[in-house]
Amino acid sequence: MTGAAPLPLTVLTGFLGAGKTTLLNRLLRQPALDGTLAIINEFGAIGLDHLLVETSEERFALLDNGCICCTVRDDLVTTLTGILARRDKGELASVTRILIETTGLADPVPVLHTLLVAPALSGRLAVEGVVTAVDAVNGLATLNAHPEAVKQVGLAERIVITKTDLASDAELERLRIALGLINPAARVLEADMGHVAAARLIGTGFDPDALGRAAVDWFASATAPAGFVCSDPQAGDPGHVHGPGCGHHLPAGVVRTGHAGIETHAFVIDQPLSSPAFFRWLEYLTLLKGESLLRMKGLVELDDDRDRPLLVQGVQHVLHPPVRLPAWPDQTRGTRLVFIVRGIPRDVIERTLARFADVDAAAIKNPARGAMAASGNMAA
Repeated sequence: MTGAAPLPLTVLTGFLGAGKTTLLNRLLRQPALDGTLAIINEFGAIGLDHLLVETSEERFALLDNGCICCTVRDDLVTTLTGILARRDKGELASVTRILIETTGLADPVPVLHTLLVAPALSGRLAVEGVVTAVDAVNGLATLNAHPEAVKQVGLAERIVITKTDLASDAELERLRIALGLINPAARVLEADMGHVAAARLIGTGFDPDALGRAAVDWFASATAPAGFVCSDPQAGDPGHVHGPGCGHHLPAGVVRTGHAGIETHAFVIDQPLSSPAFFRWLEYLTLLKGESLLRMKGLVELDDDRDRPLLVQGVQHVLHPPVRLPAWPDQTRGTRLVFIVRGIPRDVIERTLARFADVDAAAIKNPARGAMAASGNMAA
């Protein structure tokens, strides 16, 4: 461990043919990503994609002959520790950020796990999250057919819809709806001929104020109505603004099977929590249900310091190191938690929260109910 500031790192993923390399090319040309070193992972004995990236050799490293989420994870650690060692020596002093492009078949979870728990990388990287590219033309079919693609979307902080010039307005709208159902908290952007402003994709590093604002935005997005009209013809429903959990039919053409079982559960807790009890519950939940826990993020009010909230994040079994923010990022206090899960009922999380975190069940609120009420009023 050196005194150097942690190096910001973002994972770029997306299914086969989603346009990741084109997107990476466009990003690396932008001044906002000057100093970015790209690590490109390819599945195959001969790597080709790196030949398509228009940048100097010092700005990329290639991991080939295996997928980054399984067979070359050790190579990833070796590559990163080598980059950090050269940076410490001043050989790569200009490197200010790392961007990892995965293969189209990669599961981002093992990648994030490696980045967060590898002893050689401890304290050296500021993992900013996942950016997922989705093909505007084939995105719905891909989500229907490939669970890997659904997971890549479910884990994303930001989603970039690519090839928008090739899709109709109706196709784009159906895809936006599907993405919102899978991951309502992600920020969805559209690439114009492979271009999207890098400043809208890069993360926050260890800036506590920005981290806090991002957590508030994540919570607000996850608890807002989805905002499209749906109806149940069999029930004679004329249509209303869709909200989380309404159970009604989706517009024709929206992915129906690819995201089956993926839900978003949000919680507001109106009492300060005991730090030991809260982490006991969180460890229990990730141990018991981690495989089905795609994403978790929250601001937590602990009784040992109610003026400084704790930012917690997790991906399946992996918990990011918690960050104590200097102050609340908005005027609202109290714990706010969002879970994106596959097949975990809300009441399971709620019951374990009450039991293991010593929370009064009456203090646990469901903010989505307010969003549903607002949706109903909008439709009326």
